[in-house]
Parts: sequence; C-alpha cells; structure tokens
Amino acid sequence: MQRNNSDGRERSLANLEPYKFKKGQSGNPSGRPRSAILSDALRCKLAEVDPIDESGRTYAEVIAEQIIIRAKAGDVQAIKEIADRVEGKARQTLSVTNDRRGQLEAMIESMITDAADVGEELTRDRAIMLLSPAVPELQLLT
Repeated sequence: MQRNNSDGRERSLANLEPYKFKKGQSGNPSGRPRSAILSDALRCKLAEVDPIDESGRTYAEVIAEQIIIRAKAGDVQAIKEIADRVEGKARQTLSVTNDRRGQLEAMIESMITDAADVGEELTRDRAIMLLSPAVPELQLLT
C-alpha cells in the first residue's frame, strides 16, 4: 500500500518559504568581495627604497626610469604604458547605425515581452543592463 506523502511535502516547502529568493533581489547583493592582497603587497614593495640603488630611489622610481629609457629607445609598448598611466587609457568609441539600432531595440522589446509572458516585469533599462555584457553597443541606447 502506497502512502500519500503530499501533506508532508507541502509542509516542507512551506518551511522553506522564508528562505526563498525575493523577486528582483540578489542572493549576494554585495557581490564577490574584492581581494587586494597582491595589489597592497606590490604598493608596499614599490614604496620601499631599492637597497642597490645608489641614489636611494624607491623601486617605483627605478622602474619608472626604466620604462622611460625603453620609450626613448622607441619601444612602442613602453610609450603606450606611459601614455595610459599619465593620460588614462583611450576610450573606445562605439557607433550604432540605424539598422543596428533597430535590431537592438527589437532585441530589448523581445526580452521584455518574454519576461511578461512568464509573469515577470522587466524594464527597458534593466533589459539593457542584462544584455550589455554580451552586446556593448546597447549602452548607447540609454
């Protein structure tokens, strides 16, 4: 004889209700903690005085001088490194043609419609945010 266990299962599921994820709420709101152990160690070491440098310069100063020497000799990578550090990395520009804009808008609308079909509410901005890692030009539509 088979035992009907549906009441026990329903009670078990009811017990889990307070622990379910809430709609629109992350299970990890702070995200992965950033670890700066290596960065902190490098900063400390770069601030130390190089014991073999006769001028008493720090490791950072010695390294900076070496990069400048390489750049003066025509090393394009060294030149790029200096420019990136001093002026900041150049921003990449994106442009969207009217045809592509139409495709992107259709993609957003489709995502919103799909969410509505399963009873979820999805705003245009949220859809853009969710799709942006895969389609960077979507950021131009905000």
